[in-house]
Amino acid sequence: MTVEIRVPALGESLTTATVARWLKNSGDYVQHDETIVELETDKVSVEVTAPSAGRLEGCVAVGTEVEIGGLLGAVDETAEAPAAPEPVAAEPAPALKTAAPESVTSSARVTPPAPEAPKPVSAAPVPKLSSHEARERRVPMSRLRQTIARNLKAAQNTAAILTTFNEIDMSAAKALRAEYKDEFEKKHDGARLGFMSFFARAVVGALKDYPAINAQIEGDEIVYRDFVNLGIAVGTERGLVVPVLHDADRMSFAELERRIADYGKRARTGGLKLEELSHGTFSITNGGIFGSLLSTPILNTPQSGILGMHAIQDRPVVRDGQIVIRPMMYVALSYDHRIVDGREAVSFLVRIKQLVEDPRRLLLDL
Repeated sequence: MTVEIRVPALGESLTTATVARWLKNSGDYVQHDETIVELETDKVSVEVTAPSAGRLEGCVAVGTEVEIGGLLGAVDETAEAPAAPEPVAAEPAPALKTAAPESVTSSARVTPPAPEAPKPVSAAPVPKLSSHEARERRVPMSRLRQTIARNLKAAQNTAAILTTFNEIDMSAAKALRAEYKDEFEKKHDGARLGFMSFFARAVVGALKDYPAINAQIEGDEIVYRDFVNLGIAVGTERGLVVPVLHDADRMSFAELERRIADYGKRARTGGLKLEELSHGTFSITNGGIFGSLLSTPILNTPQSGILGMHAIQDRPVVRDGQIVIRPMMYVALSYDHRIVDGREAVSFLVRIKQLVEDPRRLLLDL
């Protein structure tokens, strides 16, 4: 009996996928529930497993675009599993034979014939390439990369994007983290206290004061939200993905840290689910982990705001009339000027600055 392998349901907004990689070849024997092929969609990679044990056959070619429910291949259940190979005994090494000396007279010697000269072979003409063409490689864009490019360009074409900047003294946050990180990790089952949770909590607090930055335009209406679905941008080898912390306004520091670490790990291995990439209302991107000192992030449409974090760098600043060295971070807020006024955007970023520079405000909701 032959069992068909078909494209599984991928989510409400996805109707097609691309065959990215076969982990098994046609003719291979596969086990039930063994992962055999990877599909790539606009948002996530999907692994498809064998519906039963048997011989894999009729595999659709890599790069083929397939629809939901489309045929990927089949498994022949009547095929027998290959027998385990028997161990091969090592053959004994051949004994060395000693040749008896032969007596050769001068009259018995034979002069070998002179080797024939090789005839010249005409080589096929080689097409001439320019020095640049010879050092170029052409690689098809993945579905994810095409979607990223399309969405970023759509954001520039649709939204009136403007960016405002500020800087944050990270002294208090660094001191708090240094004092409590070991105790925090011990109490919360290995969850590490990082700076992202400080900014996540600060964003949640600031969005309550400036709700337009958590809203979006739909037609001639503005949709305001009384919840925060916070997207955390993660750079992977396949491209940028933005998993979403749904109801981040209800999460503790520990839960934020656990979820962020889990999302980052699964984003890099392609293990995110579609619902974990959907329905974000505001995003954070941290170019500082790559060394970026300042940038202007692009909106993750249809969201109206995105916060850009950057590298922490010791810089001279003035405190109480004295020049001192402090760990400083530039922050950037890109926003849709169609819905967010400049006053709101600047005030929002100042609020982020206040909350991170004095983390006690986060705990006391001040």
